[in-house]
Amino acid sequence: MALDLRSSSTCRWDLLSLGEVMLRFDPGEDRISRTRNFRVWEGGGEYNVARGLRRCFGLRSSVVTALVDNPVGRLVEDLMLQGGVDLSHVLWTEFDGIGSEARNGIYFLERGFGNRPAMGMMDRAHTAIAQIKPGDVNWDEIFGQEGVRWFHTGGIFCALSDSAAAVAREAMESAKRHGVVVSFDCNYRPSLWRDRGGRIAASRLNRELAPMVDVLFGHDGDLSAEICEASGGPPWHDSASYAAMAERIQSEFPNIHVIATTMRKVRTANRNDWGAFAWMDGVVEESIRYLDLEILDRVGAGDSFASGLLYGLMEGKDLKWSLDCGVAHGALTMTTPGDSSMSTLTEVMHAMDGKGSGVQR
Repeated sequence: MALDLRSSSTCRWDLLSLGEVMLRFDPGEDRISRTRNFRVWEGGGEYNVARGLRRCFGLRSSVVTALVDNPVGRLVEDLMLQGGVDLSHVLWTEFDGIGSEARNGIYFLERGFGNRPAMGMMDRAHTAIAQIKPGDVNWDEIFGQEGVRWFHTGGIFCALSDSAAAVAREAMESAKRHGVVVSFDCNYRPSLWRDRGGRIAASRLNRELAPMVDVLFGHDGDLSAEICEASGGPPWHDSASYAAMAERIQSEFPNIHVIATTMRKVRTANRNDWGAFAWMDGVVEESIRYLDLEILDRVGAGDSFASGLLYGLMEGKDLKWSLDCGVAHGALTMTTPGDSSMSTLTEVMHAMDGKGSGVQR
């Protein structure tokens, strides 16, 4: 059964994302505690997918997020404008002068090298988007009147607050009413769930939202804390075990048509093996694999994987093509700094053809 996508001619947007967009401070090759200079980027799990679809794959994307209207918020806006994602659905919050009411999220990231792992430090409490509430966005107008083919959100946004999770549910319910395909990236972040029940609470929320999901990024450990904790990680390592895992999920949630999961073996901070599995309506595919891939900046690779896979499915490509597109896009994203893709569709196609170094079919 193929995904039932609305016609692009009847929709203003190919994809709408819901999530937080933060300002990333990058010390380059220095340490956060030693540097005197930072380069800034915009980034956020759900937003990165929309940006990748716009900049690399040329589709029409928009984002629902919230920012405080101060110079930092306008800097994030300026960076997003360069990314080409439509900003007509950004909610602007008045600045109170010191940020006691609402703030813009920022984070700092060291890329890591060799046996020194990458290290991120978040500063995102009490952000404007964490305070979003049901009713703040007219979802029926966006999905119904403007028209959207695909809606994407995920566990990072839902982890920000109870009200954010409620907004995600509200948006997904509206999307389903209007025949919009829904994808959800489980994306568990321990730091965000630490004071909200940890993995057990995250798994519980994922299970509550799963009945409205068509395309799931994750695995059964994201839906069941017990499975993940008992196994020490994803309970699969080949096509057969991945198929069994996907069938378990789909037997409980028959609405889910696609399940996709990246595979990463960390050799060092800057040398990883990289690939993915995907399941679609009973068929499992394994992607091309990049063995001992050299990495400049690994952040955002999973989001680029998601945007490449979504692009293939939106364009009517088969699962194998879509999976390889996502893996190639993610691999290329790790060769450039920042959260977002700097690749072109031509470069992704070149990487999919196995013409890059270290590709194994």
